[in-house]
Amino acid sequence: MAKQKLLTGVVVSDKMDKTIIVKVMHKIRHPKYNRIVKRYNKFKVHDEKEQAHVGDTVTIAKTRPLSKEKYFRLVGIVKKAQLLSHEIKEQIP
Repeated sequence: MAKQKLLTGVVVSDKMDKTIIVKVMHKIRHPKYNRIVKRYNKFKVHDEKEQAHVGDTVTIAKTRPLSKEKYFRLVGIVKKAQLLSHEIKEQIP
């Protein structure tokens, strides 16, 4: 059996039903200028329990195609996003 492809990224959108968009950053060396350059990819990820929210750092795994553009699933949440100050004020009764 092949080893699962695991990636780590940040949730940038959770507006869809059971789907989140995760931005994964990787660094490459520029072929001409020999400098390290950051590159990003956005993946649609299946989140069955809708537990990840914007700003969370998550781990995702490649899986069979679940829809036209969705072929990753959520494995777990590495780090929850911190609440913003105005969100904390809204939660206090």
